[in-house]
Formats: sequence, structure tokens, C-alpha cells
Amino acid sequence: MSHDPMAEIRASFFVECEELLETLHDALAVLDEGTHDDETINIIFRAVHSIKGGAGAFGLDDLVAFAHQFETVLDELRGGRLQVAPNVTRLFFQGADMLQDHVRAAQADEPPPDGSDEVLSALAALTGDMPASEEEVDFAPAMLSFDFGSDEGLAPEEAVAGTWQMEFTPHPTFYASGNDPLLLLRSLATLGDIDVRCLIPDDLALSIDHAEDSRLSWQIDLTTSAERAEIEEIFEFVSDLCALEIRSADAIVDNFFAEDPIPDEPPLEHAPPAIQISEDVPPTIVDIAPPQASAQNVDKTSDKAAEKTNPTVRVDLERIDRLVNLVGELVINQAMLAQSVALAGVAEDTAVQNGLEEFMILTRDIQDSVMMIRAQPVKPLFQRMARIVREASGAVGKQVKLRTEGETTEVDKTVIERLADPLTHMIRNAIDHGLETAEQRLAAGKSPEGTVVLSARHSSGRVLIEISDDGAGINRDRVRATAIERKLIAADSVLSDNEIDNLIFLPGFSTAKQVSALSGRGVGMDVVQSAITALGGRIKISSNPGQGSQFSISLPLTLAVLDGMVVRVADQTLVIPLSAIIETATLTPAAIKQVGAHSQLLLIRGDLVPLIDLGPRLGFRPASQRPTGAIVILVQKEDGVRSALIVDAIMEQRQVVIKGLDQNYGPITGVAAATILGDGQIALILDPAGLTDRQTDRSQVSDLSLAG
Repeated sequence: MSHDPMAEIRASFFVECEELLETLHDALAVLDEGTHDDETINIIFRAVHSIKGGAGAFGLDDLVAFAHQFETVLDELRGGRLQVAPNVTRLFFQGADMLQDHVRAAQADEPPPDGSDEVLSALAALTGDMPASEEEVDFAPAMLSFDFGSDEGLAPEEAVAGTWQMEFTPHPTFYASGNDPLLLLRSLATLGDIDVRCLIPDDLALSIDHAEDSRLSWQIDLTTSAERAEIEEIFEFVSDLCALEIRSADAIVDNFFAEDPIPDEPPLEHAPPAIQISEDVPPTIVDIAPPQASAQNVDKTSDKAAEKTNPTVRVDLERIDRLVNLVGELVINQAMLAQSVALAGVAEDTAVQNGLEEFMILTRDIQDSVMMIRAQPVKPLFQRMARIVREASGAVGKQVKLRTEGETTEVDKTVIERLADPLTHMIRNAIDHGLETAEQRLAAGKSPEGTVVLSARHSSGRVLIEISDDGAGINRDRVRATAIERKLIAADSVLSDNEIDNLIFLPGFSTAKQVSALSGRGVGMDVVQSAITALGGRIKISSNPGQGSQFSISLPLTLAVLDGMVVRVADQTLVIPLSAIIETATLTPAAIKQVGAHSQLLLIRGDLVPLIDLGPRLGFRPASQRPTGAIVILVQKEDGVRSALIVDAIMEQRQVVIKGLDQNYGPITGVAAATILGDGQIALILDPAGLTDRQTDRSQVSDLSLAG
């Protein structure tokens, strides 16, 4: 198997791009809220500049060109020549979205995305300029004081405290990769008082044929209180595209980024005199990461940065998946070993039992650690939804703002990846159907701008994601009429408000009067429910007319391992997720209350809850053969609804490895997955919410002891 270092470096660059794009969107969100400062604007500029610099190193010309033009407009904002306003922020968000599209197109070796020119033109219009064509050559100093006649070297004795003296000479590749010295010099100017002298050869030719020749160099005096790391950071992503010499006020000279001359580069006939390095003090070599290295801009010479930044290692996801699978096998083998020791009759408090207990604890710690490796915050997913909100609101002409909560909530990476499509459908549905137009909202006494709230939090060993809006809520009369019209329900059906709300999940259901770019084809919410169910999750709706709607999605934290209670029903072994269990109790005849021919309730502490006998419910035995001394397990769904499950016996509490059934059998009502027990036996993992779902087909529960 061949090993391509450049492919790994290129892949690492795109990972860094995702982090930079995340930083960019965070800073733009602060800008949009009006709580920004100068550093926020600098963060926005540096993120785009870093992406451009790295892309230039890999010859990604389309990405470089877009980032360069975007960066030019951002520089106007940073220099105070462009003021922050809602229309400016909106265009910057569009630019960031298009930059993200360019990055993904470059990563997939696809053509550049459509619409780049329109976005660039809109951005350029903010400053009254159009993007410069490739034939234009502009040597205007623009806002910097250049002395074009000076060719004198820097005098070390003229240095003062807090002054850095630099000589900067770009290589030809510097310009070919889309970089601009002016932007670098402007960045330096933000650090303090700057004096720049451009050294121009006598035979400099100002013509198109020589436009990319590197004949200019700059001498710079910078008086600043900034640290060395801040100066180095400005030149970080052109490290291999230029030669740079720095001298500090105490005559210690750092010569970094200096390279062997490029063979094809013509010698400078009138090159400026080189800075003489003091022989008394050896030069300090500063290791600056090249473009493909960490975009976190960590200064290895700065103790302060080292204290704030934790070192990270990038690992291929396939390796982590393999590790997760191996841990699953370890859990199974640990269970097999424990069962073998129990069958052998080994006494308690022996070396074998004590060693086995320590092995069980160690296995749990390893499993928890591996799961933490796969866990990721939902923040990148929420940022993708922010773009969906901008695009969907623009498509329907509504004013919509997204508010996110709990972005640091961590979920298994696989869950996050498979949540993108369901959340996209739900947010588009909220904007298109839930939120009113500005005129309708004003008439109802609301703000003309609608709000969509996307939140995430941990609850009872699961993750709860909620999408809510402050719109008109679900029009239940219209939903019912539409369902009857589309023959999804009978005209004489008697449905509760909750059952009417859940009609929107039926395939083919849509209340849109005409097909649009967002809805109207009857495909969407049924796909959402299928996707959530495939993840072992559930979705719940609550709606208040005139106030809005809320969709709650409950998902497992991981798709690999869970804590469960092993129970026996008839001759079958089952597993009930421990996170759903409230308590257990012995079933007594006096606590059973009969309701109708087939429904029973359990009276427990003054409350009546539906009673479900798992034996007949799952087809393991007839309802008439319920064993004496049966046990009830009280379970609760995320919405607080409780029910009682009848089992024959409780075996033990155990950590089990989840094995999906969907690929081989498809979804099974009431069954979430399966697992392998210590003796090699297959056991079903139950889904208590599915067992108590009132939407279950009545043909499946004809002999089920469930309250109607």
C-alpha cells in the first residue's frame, strides 16, 4: 500500500479549513449581534487569509481567487473604511457560505460552485469597486507611507526600544499564489506605528509581461508593544513564499522564512543590501508552521499560548471505528468470562473474583474513553443549520433569525452526521409553514422578524435536540382536512390534538397549496421520522396556536454500547435500556385495574399507568399464561409519559454492545437493536417508547394489555 505524504498534508489542510470556517462563522455571528470589537474583525480577516494562504500552497486557484477578493473587502472593514451594518453583515455571511462551498469543491476536486461572481460583485459594491481583473497591475501604496527613493539599509544603531526592523522580499511564487504585500503591510500597521520603504530596482519594468516578476522588497520599522508572535503570525502563511529578516531593538536578529534561492528566480541586479547579522549573538531559528500545518496559529515560542492550547492529534475516523468495534468485542468477552466464572462456582472474595471485578471496571473505563473520542460537539452541525435558515428565509421572503443553545453538547459523530438531513427538513418546514410573513406578524402584535431556536442538551442518558419557532403554530383544522382530502385518514376519525399534530409525519402529507422550492410535494417530515427512528431516536411535537411549535428529538448518546437491565420473558432474554427505567416492583393482583376487554392499568402510588405484558405483546406466550410473582418495570419516555412492563424475572444489570437490525430485518416496533450476551446468546434490546406508542397498529396489540 503506497504512502502519499502530500495527500495526508492536503487532507490535514481541509480539516484546518473546517476549523477556520467555524471560527469565521462564530465571529460573524458576534458581528451580527453588534457586540464586536476590533479583535472580532481581525479574527474574520485572519480566517479568510489563512484559508487563502494554505490554498495557494496546493495550487487551488479558484479557492485562492475567491478568498483573495473576499479578503480585500474585509480589509476595508478592518481599516475602518467600511462600517458594520445589517446589509454588510448579511453579505459577509453569504461570502462565508460561498467560501465554504469553494473549500468543499476543492476538497472533492469538483468545479467551483456557481454564484461566486455574484457574491463577489455584491461584496465589492460595498466599497464602490468591482473586483480587479487579472490584467490590471496596481502598484498604488494605498494608505501606507512609502519612500520609493530610498535604498539605504537599516541602521542597527537607529533602533529604539519596542522597535522591530524587518526586510521583506517576496519570491515569484508569492504573487502567483494570489498573495498581496499590501495586505501584509496593512496587517503590520494595525500593530503600531510603522514606517515602510519600498526598494525599487532602477530597471524595474512596469508591464504586463513582467507583472509577476519579484523585483520589489520592503524595509519596515515597526514600533509596537506587540509580542514577536503577533508579527510572525502575519507572515505565517507565506513562510515558504518569501524571505524575511527581523532585527529587534536589542540587536538580536531572527532570520526566519529565509530559504535557499529558488533556481528559476532571476537575481536582483539592484537588490537592497542585506542586513548584517551580529556574530556575537547567534540567530534564533523560529519554527513556524507551513500553510498546511495547524491553522490554530499556535506560537510554539509563546508560553502563554502553550498554556491555553491543548495539543491534539488527528486520527483517521476508520481507525477510531475499528477501536470502537474492538472495545465492543472486549465488552462481550468480559461478559463471557464473568459468566464462565459464575458457572464454575468460584467463591466470592477469591483472587479470581477480585481480578474479574477489576477487569470489569477497567473495561468500563476503556469503553468510556473510546466513546469520548468519538463524541463531538453539535456546534458545526448547528452552524450548517444557520446557513439553511438564511437560504430558506430568503427563498420565501421572510425575516428569520436563528438562535442556538447548547452548542457544546457532545454527541457521537455518527449521530451528528446522520442528523443533518432531518434537521434541514424540520427547519425549512418551520420557516415555510410555521412562521408568518412580516405583515401577518405585525398584525398579530409580534416582531416582524421570526425566531427559530435550535437547542441541544443531555437528558437521562440521551441527547435531546429541540427545534422551536414563535410562529402561528399548527393549524389543526387545516391538517385534519388535508389528511382527509388526501385519504390518509377516514372522514369520521376522532383524533386528539396530539394525534392530529402527528399526521404531518404521514407519507404524502403536505398542506402547501402549491409546490415551491421548499415544500409542497408531500416529502419531508415522513423522511424526518424515518431517519430519527433509524438512529434509535424518537420525535415529539407540541404546538400552541398563535404561539409557535416545538419538535423534540430524543437520541442515544452513542450507537455502540449502552447500560441495560437483562430480563427474562417466557424462555427469551431481553434487554431494557437502563436510562428509561424508573423503578421495579412486584406485581400484585390488587394493583391491576381492568379497563375494557383487553386494557389494564397498574395502580402505583395513587397513579394509574398503562400495563404491558411483554410476553403476549412480543408473541412469546399467550396472555393467559402469565406467571405468578411477575415483576413490573416502570419506564418513562422523554415527555414524562410512564408505563409498566411485565417481565418474568430480572437477571442482572450489564453493559451491552448494540448490534443494529435495520440492515437485515428493517425497523421493528418496540425493538431498538440486538446484542450478544456472555454465553453467545442473541438478546433483543427493547424500545420502551415504541412499545407504548399509541400510534401502533391495533392488529399488533389485539391481545396487548394496554390502556386505550
